[in-house]
Amino acid sequence: MIFSKASGLNDSVYGKSQDPIRFFLEKEEEGYLKGSQIDKIFNVINSDKYGEKFSEMTSKGDFQPVGEGGAYPRTSQQVGYERLVEPDEWKNSFEVTETMIEDAKMLDIKSQGSDFMLSYARTREKFAAMFLQYGNAATFTFKEKVYNNSCRDSLALLSTAHTSKTGGTGNQGNYSTAYVFSYDNLCLVEEVMQKFTDHDGNLLNIQPDTIVIPNNAAIKKLVADAVFTTGDGKKPGTTDAGFNFHDNRWNVVVWNQLSKLAAANDPWFVCDSKRNQIDGLIWIDRVPLKVRSWLDDETGNNVFGGRSRFGGAPVNWTSWYGCVPA
Repeated sequence: MIFSKASGLNDSVYGKSQDPIRFFLEKEEEGYLKGSQIDKIFNVINSDKYGEKFSEMTSKGDFQPVGEGGAYPRTSQQVGYERLVEPDEWKNSFEVTETMIEDAKMLDIKSQGSDFMLSYARTREKFAAMFLQYGNAATFTFKEKVYNNSCRDSLALLSTAHTSKTGGTGNQGNYSTAYVFSYDNLCLVEEVMQKFTDHDGNLLNIQPDTIVIPNNAAIKKLVADAVFTTGDGKKPGTTDAGFNFHDNRWNVVVWNQLSKLAAANDPWFVCDSKRNQIDGLIWIDRVPLKVRSWLDDETGNNVFGGRSRFGGAPVNWTSWYGCVPA
């Protein structure tokens, strides 16, 4: 957070409150950052541009046997799909009155500041969660604005028919309404993801390692039973002494905001976190939270205005699979 105050505030009735309020806001932001899930689900980029363009190249092609001293083959490539991600400008404010300062109502002032920072944190998390919760839609509406939730191929992040730029492979899907979370269905989803190919039909070496779920006790128990064992190695829910293939191989992210938005059946998402950090779900932090403090001429109140620029978008679908049981 970047804090600035207007000249003349130190000499006003509000002078002594500036540093304590700034310190309190900074501590609240620190607490929010520790609890945020954005950096676990998005590739977070600190940008200095109005937007970031993400493009790709099609497959380079395989190495060829050329014989001793043979010439290097020239394999052709073309530009694949492209996606521009632009951050939005976000603002909010709160006010401290002369009466609050005169009556030393610091608890009220801290409450205002806490609500302000909670608003900032909540807005970011709610906005970020929309990209997964409405991952099967090309757009979604947030704060009365329509956002593009499509990938480079102009299809929704979660689709049953992602296309090939070169026509080198058939349509591919990373979305299902049939799979309620279970040990067996996690096996199926992992297999599907490991068979994702590039535009020319070459396997992409997808390695799913992360499960994202809402904060619901029932699905948390199902996931824990499937991927965390007590060391007996048995398949969960059975007396089968066979090996638990999922034992301690997965990172599990429980996201409260998905609980708020979830449908009757809990959605669950599987991700290859390493590939996602290349060009999967992108989060752009353009301008960090800047808080300005000034006096309002009409009311005499001390206004604290916060401004930030951030945004997100899906770029490449291949690092995600979404299950939204109907």
